[in-house]
Amino acid sequence: MTIRRAFFPNLICFFFVLALPAFAQSTSIQGRIADLRGASIVNAKVTLRHPTSGFERTTMTNASGEYQFSELPPNEYSLSALSDGFSLVTRVIQVSTGVLTVDFTLRPGSLVENVSVIATEIASTYEEQQRIPGSVEVINQQTLELSRPFNFNEALRKATGVYTRDEEGFGLRPSIGLRGLDPNRSAKILLLEDGVPLGHAPYGDSDAYYHPPIERYSSIEILKGSSQIAYGPNTLGGVINYVTPNPPDKLHGSLTLLGGNRSFLNGYGNVGFTAGRTGLLFDFMRKQGTGSRENIRSGLNDFTFKSVTRLNEVGTQTLSFKFNYYGENSNVSYSGLTQAEYDANPRFNPFRNDFFYGDRFGGAALYTNALSSKVVFTTAVYAANFNRDWWRQSSNSDQRPNRKGKGGCNGLTELNTLCGNEGRLRNYDTFGIDPRLKISSRTWGETDFGFRFHAETQNRIQLNNDTLGPGGRGGLTAEDNQRKNRAVSGYIQHRFLFGNFTITPGLRVEHVNIERTNRLGAPLTGKTDVTQWIPGLGLSYTIKNNTTFFAGVHRGFSPPRPADIISSTGGVLELDSELSWNYEVGVRSLPVEGLRFDAAFFRLDYQNQIVPANLSGGVGAVLTSAGETLHQGFEFSGRVDSGTILNSRHNFYARVAHTWVKDSSYRGVRFSNVSGFGNVPITGNRLSYAPEHLLTTTLGYSHPGGFDAVVESIYTAQQFADDLNTIAPSINGQRGLIPAYNYWNASANYRLGKFERLQPTVFVAVKNLANDTVIIDRRRGVLPGIPRLLQVGVKFSF
Repeated sequence: MTIRRAFFPNLICFFFVLALPAFAQSTSIQGRIADLRGASIVNAKVTLRHPTSGFERTTMTNASGEYQFSELPPNEYSLSALSDGFSLVTRVIQVSTGVLTVDFTLRPGSLVENVSVIATEIASTYEEQQRIPGSVEVINQQTLELSRPFNFNEALRKATGVYTRDEEGFGLRPSIGLRGLDPNRSAKILLLEDGVPLGHAPYGDSDAYYHPPIERYSSIEILKGSSQIAYGPNTLGGVINYVTPNPPDKLHGSLTLLGGNRSFLNGYGNVGFTAGRTGLLFDFMRKQGTGSRENIRSGLNDFTFKSVTRLNEVGTQTLSFKFNYYGENSNVSYSGLTQAEYDANPRFNPFRNDFFYGDRFGGAALYTNALSSKVVFTTAVYAANFNRDWWRQSSNSDQRPNRKGKGGCNGLTELNTLCGNEGRLRNYDTFGIDPRLKISSRTWGETDFGFRFHAETQNRIQLNNDTLGPGGRGGLTAEDNQRKNRAVSGYIQHRFLFGNFTITPGLRVEHVNIERTNRLGAPLTGKTDVTQWIPGLGLSYTIKNNTTFFAGVHRGFSPPRPADIISSTGGVLELDSELSWNYEVGVRSLPVEGLRFDAAFFRLDYQNQIVPANLSGGVGAVLTSAGETLHQGFEFSGRVDSGTILNSRHNFYARVAHTWVKDSSYRGVRFSNVSGFGNVPITGNRLSYAPEHLLTTTLGYSHPGGFDAVVESIYTAQQFADDLNTIAPSINGQRGLIPAYNYWNASANYRLGKFERLQPTVFVAVKNLANDTVIIDRRRGVLPGIPRLLQVGVKFSF
């Protein structure tokens, strides 16, 4: 499969490489494409790719559903098959001399399945993306493998429209924004894993304090267009779906070991096999190291088990299970620095007694039944429990510390002897059931129906410790409340086919019951409910199967949180749902093999955007209506592979991913949220944490002998930290300009060849090559970006 990388726009001179002579040995691949009932599929598109060299060939099946590739060099390839009305199927095959027969059985597919993995792993191909009436990007397995991202932040920066912000340097608390929306705690996007919600409370508390390690996933799908109304509750900015691998057909596994500076160690292993009709996959990861500041150290354990069982011989019915445990023990502070502290030592962190403990148990089951060659019924059931306790002596740079403690506590001089702390103790339980029906026809198109029941409960306790010292784990109860959300939702989408032109209307409805109980003293309970209709419409037109124009409009919606719409005394407050109208127009094209570009104009027109009511966020803070806001701009990504263009096994490649958020501003009548400036109008000011430009560029080279090298630049334009668009930094560091910054990363991989049954690959990766010190956040005080990270490792595959 072709790997996509990026280059600077002002780098207009590409590479030219001489093609190598014809291969000395050759072979051929042949096979037949059929549906679940065995009928031949005519004119199915079959694509053969080499994952790193850029080599690619395409053919169509004949009247008997047969295809063939001849005169191929022995190697490992990715072979995929796709036809209208069916899902893409991809296999990795090993080709030696002779004739290899590979048959495919295609399942009925739909526009929704392209962003919701059901029984097969989605590949990043142009063919599958043609079928989606909106912006979509896939960060595939080869990209993740070769660039060796340190965490999900680094991986997501390879896509357009995505802004990720670090916090502690390990990527443990996700802050992801799309198209100019505030990235804080990823509150304005929907995170999925294999198509089901990943957040611990997506309806009642979308602030994310947990994110799985990037090592767990084989690819990442990012959907920003109108098709996202198949998911909810958050349809504001977009959907990010993380894809876990499926069990292999034969015994296969790998072990990756790497270490680096800042006490970094990472061990990741997986093994899978198929016994009879059941495939099994196990993987485990241990990661540890220090963060981007002093007194920050994290240790993570992650274990996943996955099984896929064919319930009948032909595989029309399957049942899969997935279980995951994630554990985190981090010595990490919540507070940022004052400006003076940052100027004196950007890596300073006095709060060495702050700790975060997190444990998450999650599971999902998926039943799939192909009722006919054109109808598929699926039901997903999911549940998770997340416990997290954060003991800290400060929540922002105005608190030094937040508790007096025994003996009075005279500020930082007695921080580690007399001062107390606060414990923010949280427990989240989620459960859902999500049945879907997919019907496809080559004449009248594809229809998707879906229904979901979702329940979540939050138990929130705060303990104020003034007597047990900085390491104490107890105190007086300052908060004890329970928050519940019960939601019923449904959607329908249909894709009308008119030759190369498609129209995809859809409609989603969300009904949410919200409840909050204050359990301090006599219980006080408040209840309310929200109902919202969410329409969407997508259009696409394809020219000669290599260029697709698309346009779409859909309703953006996110329900209010229980803490914001219900007071501690049980009263229901005047706070509307977050609503917008989202528009986009774009094109994706593959004019010649080896050259690909995507471009889109977007406009997010908010009737009511919800923003933090104060600068420091969290700390019991509420959200408030910002009224009308506007986000609009342009996205462009492009890639060129010399190996494909010049038919060479040597592949120089380049890629650019650029996001220009021209407007991200307050509209209508609006006044500042900054304390003491409540009468200052901010209409027309830029929203906080909305950089105008995001640019990721990459240059890479793949050598046929097994060597790959990548150099990457990540540029982020300047940002404002408050709605006044303050330039000069405040004393507490929470206001002031965040200057533009640029990171350089590099990685190199070398496959050593086979050592008996092992296939070792050695690699080295450097993050922030220049070791630049930059400001990335001011919300709770100044936070620095990551320092230089050097990592060396080896991967064994069998």
